[in-house]
Amino acid sequence: MATDRLSATFAAIADPTRRAILARLASGEASVTELAKPFDMTLPAVSKHLKVLENAGLISRGRDAQWRPARLEAARLRDAAKWMERYRIFWVQSLDRLETHLREPQGEDKEHVHRK
Repeated sequence: MATDRLSATFAAIADPTRRAILARLASGEASVTELAKPFDMTLPAVSKHLKVLENAGLISRGRDAQWRPARLEAARLRDAAKWMERYRIFWVQSLDRLETHLREPQGEDKEHVHRK
């Protein structure tokens, strides 16, 4: 079981249904019924996904009479993005080195360039 915040975040967003729910909540809060519409699943199944997202701190649930809107809590996603940023930098630098290497003349072409 994921115990640290980053692990809980990645475990929660590992599921495509939960990622779709987060994408929907990025445009504003919604009820379980509204969130369930695009999916071929029961309301209790959607509620289970919401509970996972809530336990990971990715959403919060309000209470307005009988309506319990879910809303995105993006801070945990920002934490995950910060963690991944160092690996993005690694890949950008690696690809830059590859590009530099590929632009350098190779083999016979390299000798031909030096003779000019």
